[in-house]
Parts: sequence; C-alpha cells; structure tokens
Amino acid sequence: MSRPTWDEYFMEICRTAGNRSTCDRGKTGAVIVKDKRIIATGYAGSPVGLLHCDEAGHEFKDTIHADGSVSKHCVRTVHAEQNAIAQAAKFGTAIEGSTVYCTMTPCYVCAKMLINAGIKKVVADKDYHAGDDTKRVFKEAGITFQIVDNKVTEYVEKVSALPEEVKV
Repeated sequence: MSRPTWDEYFMEICRTAGNRSTCDRGKTGAVIVKDKRIIATGYAGSPVGLLHCDEAGHEFKDTIHADGSVSKHCVRTVHAEQNAIAQAAKFGTAIEGSTVYCTMTPCYVCAKMLINAGIKKVVADKDYHAGDDTKRVFKEAGITFQIVDNKVTEYVEKVSALPEEVKV
C-alpha cells in the first residue's frame, strides 16, 4: 500500500467527517487545511441544540429551478462548508489563504461564503448537479477548483418519517 498524497489524505478525512452528518439524504463533509494542517472540519447537521433530521425527520422546502421544475430540498441542516467556517470563527482561527476539501462541489451560497472567507483552493470529491454558478464564481474570484471524481453526487431518495415522540 502506497502512502496517500496530501489531497488523498485530506479527502479521506473529509469523507470521514461526512459520516457524522445527521441528514440521511447526503453525508457531506468539509475540511479546511492550511500549510498541510487541519484547522477546521464540518459536516451537514442542524444548529447546536436543535433537532436533527435523524431525530425529527426532514424539513423539506420546494426549490424552483430556472427551467421551472420543482424539487424538494431539506433545509434543516447547515451545510458542511458553513459548519467548517463557523467552527473556525468560533475558535478564532483565521482561514484566509486556506484550502477546503469537500465531498461535493459546494452549493452557490457556500461558494460565496468560501470566497468571502478568503479560501484560495477548493477540492471536491464529486460534482454537484447544481454547481454551475459555483464554478462560475470560483473562476471569477480566482479560486483554484478541482473535482477528484467527475461523477455527480446522488442524493438518497429515502425520506425518513418523524419519530413517534416528535410528531405533532
């Protein structure tokens, strides 16, 4: 077995962080790295003290796309990239000039947050079906962006029901 490259090493840690996600539709993780040192991690999960999808079920909202189609999007959780940025901020860790490893191309909102946080490089394990705007703003902002595996992340179609003790 050969020693993993730095990118392989940090991506594996990113995938492991994603396993902590509490929304069963997408186990996403993020790791912020500077000078080959991990400075923050994140995964998809509800804000501290609030119920998670695996406790209360999904909080679906309709998303209307440019072509007029509508899909359901779970909004209960904070995205992995957002949680990693928040963790760094909470502990006073500067992330300007860092690299973020994430399980898929960040969404458009996360992309703009990463730009404003001073992230200089983004490495995504897989692509995201709605990642065109992200790729455009990364290019405009001069963010180095690479996708390890060009497959599009598939979301789990399973929708968990509310546990009995949480139903209203």
